[in-house]
Amino acid sequence: MSSSSVPGQATDGASALRIALAGMAALAAAMGIGRFAFTPLLPMMLHDGVVDIATGSWLATANYAGYLAGALLYMALPWLSRRLGREPGNAALNATLVRGGLVATVLLTGLLALPWPASWPLLRLLAGVASALVFLGTANWCMGRLAHLGRPAWGGLIFCGPGLGIVITGLPTSAMVAAGWSAAAGWAAFSLLAAILCACAWTVFRGSEVPAAVAASGAAAAVPLMPAPRPVGERALLAAAYGLAGLGYIVTATFLPVIARAALAAGSVWPDLFWPIFGAGVALGALLSTRIAPTRDRRWLLAAAYLLQAVGVALGVLWPGPAGFALGSLLLGLPFTAITFFALQEARHQWPQAAAGFTGLLTALYGIGQIVGPPMAAALLARAGTRAQGFDWALGVAGSVLLLGAVLYAFMAWRWRSRIRA
Repeated sequence: MSSSSVPGQATDGASALRIALAGMAALAAAMGIGRFAFTPLLPMMLHDGVVDIATGSWLATANYAGYLAGALLYMALPWLSRRLGREPGNAALNATLVRGGLVATVLLTGLLALPWPASWPLLRLLAGVASALVFLGTANWCMGRLAHLGRPAWGGLIFCGPGLGIVITGLPTSAMVAAGWSAAAGWAAFSLLAAILCACAWTVFRGSEVPAAVAASGAAAAVPLMPAPRPVGERALLAAAYGLAGLGYIVTATFLPVIARAALAAGSVWPDLFWPIFGAGVALGALLSTRIAPTRDRRWLLAAAYLLQAVGVALGVLWPGPAGFALGSLLLGLPFTAITFFALQEARHQWPQAAAGFTGLLTALYGIGQIVGPPMAAALLARAGTRAQGFDWALGVAGSVLLLGAVLYAFMAWRWRSRIRA
């Protein structure tokens, strides 16, 4: 290696780090706050009497329906781009989506502080649309840029963002409750936090183009090289298995503080800590995913991740105490965004010529799984003898779904074995 190449490599490294951190901030705002701030604030809303469990379930469902709508809209972008005379997957379009979605996240989060409960379902729906567009725009823009810079593995850092967002919204909730804050004040504070994260990411997301061939070759370098074309059946199973992850985690992600408060003694400080523990696990798992060798078969990794989440869900049923909830939260969080990172890598590799459309399809199916979760939990709660029994039933369904997803990935890895080329 010549000494003249070192400055260029250092510049590329600094640029890649800046891109990864901007992606992390964007997902912390859109996902950690725009989507998941509802979870720690739901007990406060219940305490304030502005919602009940059934209403809270439908507000969560509205957000997940918006996430599905945003994913479907993103799937249509290649067609819309052609209608507008742009290339499908245009980097400028992704950057615009990220910026617009971040602004929408700030505004929609702040509006939830207003005493207009009739508008809350619409606000949560639109927040879901914004979070999906930011997520997909950030993932595709950042992963394309990082591949161009020769650092595709750094994409895992981007997916630390949701976990960090969950931590920085979950930890202050205890202090808010102790200080007697209302849920409305919490929404206003989180809107301000989203604005700060938006400002951190704003200047990085610009429409600088990456040649399609370079981006595709760089993305493929991040995962095992496999023969092309890949079987349609494998792509279908990948999409179905990824959709199951949405249902598998969502019951815990929506109701964890409520479930813990019902199971533990009144006045316990633990219920406010389980959600931040989940967020810390999300961030740690995303960081660890960057250390996994690119030659590892992502399907086996996904199967292991689903099994880990299934164990985390089961602990909430089998060991409903502080240690069980804490360990279960950590195990549920560790593979949370790593699942997304691995699945998007696999999707970009299996169908590189339709990366935007296929990742949009995966996210749409994931969104459907999320939509099913809260109403399912509400229906089981209505039929159960106690609230605890209803949540146990819902968690049992969620854990079973994750086990099914793990079986599908294992079958894919066995049926369509990888051929790794040097």
